[in-house]
Amino acid sequence: MITCHLRYVIDPTQLKTFEHYGKLWIALVNRLGGIHHGYLLPSEGANNIALASFSFPSLAAYEAYRIRSQTDPECQAAFKLAEDTRCILSYERSFFRPVFE
Repeated sequence: MITCHLRYVIDPTQLKTFEHYGKLWIALVNRLGGIHHGYLLPSEGANNIALASFSFPSLAAYEAYRIRSQTDPECQAAFKLAEDTRCILSYERSFFRPVFE
């Protein structure tokens, strides 16, 4: 299993838009074979940092998801939402191997 962890720098004035964007991706990742672990939105402290994590059975499965997302109409609409609103200023993507026991 591989877990992708995302750290976003968001526009704090676009928090509701980013939350909507996140809810779109939870359903999309799950539909495309992953397990989304949800988003963490700013509450106390920095108002421009958000986090998300999702897992795939393997790095190959994640790469297949990335390829599919480039042609999936719902994924493209979500990408366009972020681009049009500029709710995401930047992001970092890191990969982890979870240990449960």
